Amino acid sequence: MNEIVMNGLEKTIYEEKLGNGLEIIYVPYEDKNNYIITYGVRFGSEITEFTPFKSSKSQKVPAGIAHFLEHKMFEQETGEDPFTFFSKTGTSANASTSYTNTKYFCYGTKNFEENLEYLINFVNSPYYTDENVEKEKGIIAEEIKMYADIPDWKLDAKLKECIYKIYPRRVDIAGKVSDIEKITKEDLYLCYKNFYVPNNMFIIISGNFNKDAASKIIHTKLDSKKSKTLPVVKNYKEIIEVNKKYLELESDVNVPKVGIGLKIYRKDLSIKEEYYLDLYLEMFKTILFGSSSEFREYARVNNLTSSFGTEWETADKFKTLLITSNTTNPDLFIEKIKSLLLNHEIREEDFNRIKKVWIASEVKIIDYIEATESNIYDDILSYHKIYNDRVDIIRNMSLETLNKLIKQIDFNNISVVKMISKKE
Repeated sequence: MNEIVMNGLEKTIYEEKLGNGLEIIYVPYEDKNNYIITYGVRFGSEITEFTPFKSSKSQKVPAGIAHFLEHKMFEQETGEDPFTFFSKTGTSANASTSYTNTKYFCYGTKNFEENLEYLINFVNSPYYTDENVEKEKGIIAEEIKMYADIPDWKLDAKLKECIYKIYPRRVDIAGKVSDIEKITKEDLYLCYKNFYVPNNMFIIISGNFNKDAASKIIHTKLDSKKSKTLPVVKNYKEIIEVNKKYLELESDVNVPKVGIGLKIYRKDLSIKEEYYLDLYLEMFKTILFGSSSEFREYARVNNLTSSFGTEWETADKFKTLLITSNTTNPDLFIEKIKSLLLNHEIREEDFNRIKKVWIASEVKIIDYIEATESNIYDDILSYHKIYNDRVDIIRNMSLETLNKLIKQIDFNNISVVKMISKKE
């Protein structure tokens, strides 16, 4: 078990890897009374076509299968509902699927060892039948239909369709109803057996727990699991340009909505280490659109937005900045965003101020097990390593590097979706 000292944060975490490749991260806290156990797998909605090891035949599965599989993991052959089990032990549990991964987790204040063992058991006990798969189709179809009627959901879906031409990110995580209807138990077992393998999974435990006891349980339950050479996932030749520059649609909204997506080709950017690149892109976004930015002040004074959100996402060979807003003046909002992207000014005082805020945030976050677990999960998933020198990295960020990066971005490569009220 290796020690990882989080520099400048007075925290030590522990890492070990089983012989089969399963990675385990322990983040013990003596001054807390709760814990979180997360069991993650690098299998998300973007994987819909792959070639298994020692096979020459590519396997194509319906969109939405990763999310469907996550749902079905909670149906056990014993008939016991994992949610009921965790509830009886005074613990909460849940799961989630994203474009890139699926995770199962439980959190509570007692029965740690019992819950860890159970979580491992049920994630490693798939049980799919024709009957339970058919039953789940109706449940997930209703979920898809419900979200499809939500304007914010529709805006996000249409924006990604405009950004990506063929990459699976343009399809919702849950898929479409027509996709769900095609899923079979054979499809689920195919995906489970190829991706739910130790060398493609990891466990993170954070909070008040005995790490030696946790390690013993994990070794006892999972040492015998075999690693497996992972499938070759289809390489999509996504176009560099956005798929569609502009889309206007009508919906049941009282206030118009706008979505703007800036699509950046990763190879055009000189910063090679992904974590550093993500930090600099986040710095750019924060300076332009953060809560203390000039744009946000302008928007407040002129009542331009009633809600506003920005985020970066990584999709294969691309970095994409997503901007969404409710606005009474969508055309002015679009004009302002375009102008700001093309004619921005990065002041050194803003750059240094945000660095100080980020460093203070890192120091604060380490005291919260949920936030720390989330940071570590993102590191393991996105970068395959834990960055224990975050404070030093932030402190050493330079404005020169940021300005060089910005010059490499084509700010004209954007998609705009405008959602307006239905005409009477």
